[in-house]
Amino acid sequence: MKLNLFHAPEQKPSATQVGVLELSNDADPLEVSLDGITTIRLSFPKFTDGRAFSQAVMLRNRRGFKGELCATGDVLIDQLIQIARTGFTSAELRADQDIEHGKRLLNHFKGFYQGDAINAAPAFAR
Repeated sequence: MKLNLFHAPEQKPSATQVGVLELSNDADPLEVSLDGITTIRLSFPKFTDGRAFSQAVMLRNRRGFKGELCATGDVLIDQLIQIARTGFTSAELRADQDIEHGKRLLNHFKGFYQGDAINAAPAFAR
């Protein structure tokens, strides 16, 4: 799976940067304006709070957002496969997480039977 991994603040875009939207995990992604937005940063305030997964799927499938989705906050390598499958393009890992181990985990599975935000059709229908 292709997912850009980094630690903060290595590649972190500024919230004031043109085209970047910081979306809190309690915001409704169906109600925000996406005019001129190229990157949306979705927050995981703690690893047990998965609302950003739902926001990513809504942005991809219901809003048709084609830009970059970045997972931020308390992001662990254990979450990377689900992060990639729900439509994120990058993940800002927590400082104690090993990027190389995360890359190996992303390549562990070659495919999935179920559909996801990237490939909506299940394997039998592809």
